[in-house]
Amino acid sequence: MALGNFHEVIPPTLDSTSDPPSLFDGTTRLYTALLCPFAQRVWITRNCKGLQEEIKLVPIDLKNRPAWYKEKVNPANKVPALEHNNQIIAESLDLIKYIESNFKGPALYPEDPKKREFAEELLSYTDTFTTAVFRSFKGDAGTDFGAPFDYLETALSKFEDGPFFLGQFSLVDIAYAPFIERFQPFLLEVKNYDITVGRPKLVAWVEEINKIEGYTHTKGDPQQLLEIHKKLFLA
Repeated sequence: MALGNFHEVIPPTLDSTSDPPSLFDGTTRLYTALLCPFAQRVWITRNCKGLQEEIKLVPIDLKNRPAWYKEKVNPANKVPALEHNNQIIAESLDLIKYIESNFKGPALYPEDPKKREFAEELLSYTDTFTTAVFRSFKGDAGTDFGAPFDYLETALSKFEDGPFFLGQFSLVDIAYAPFIERFQPFLLEVKNYDITVGRPKLVAWVEEINKIEGYTHTKGDPQQLLEIHKKLFLA
């Protein structure tokens, strides 16, 4: 399941010394950070919709942000942000839905009412999921790491017409993928906890998501991501 053909050259990252692009000139731009999981959600969506030409990537250096980014693009000074139709849209979950609704490309949200209802439930759970796992990072060896991943295993069992949360690949998978990408190696190396043990649905999901080029094109270097999380949670 390729969902796109990827030979894209990633543009240079812009920092405090960089001039802004020609803002609000009719170009649609995705302001992102190459190692940010929230921004990665939107990058994946853009790729899987086949919008590499329609939506231009603008990587931002989060450690050395350009002053113009806060002043002229996003007053919250965060990524992701989308410049489209002379407006700025922010927040990753809002943005993946916005791109799905406002751009052409393969459908990433189901028409089936039951699946749409479950999709909203799972998207609403993402903050609970990430918060619970981040808290477990700070726990000792006796911490129960399993509950958030048990929730995902149960969710993956609901529909049998494919290996993904709604059976077929969707925005729900995109919402979780960047975080599983980071949580799995950190918990395995630092906490000696394998999130896939006893969770065959999650095993299959990880295997299948890594066949989707629109996602794999956005993945960071595993060792670099691991070191980032070690600095954040083991300092």
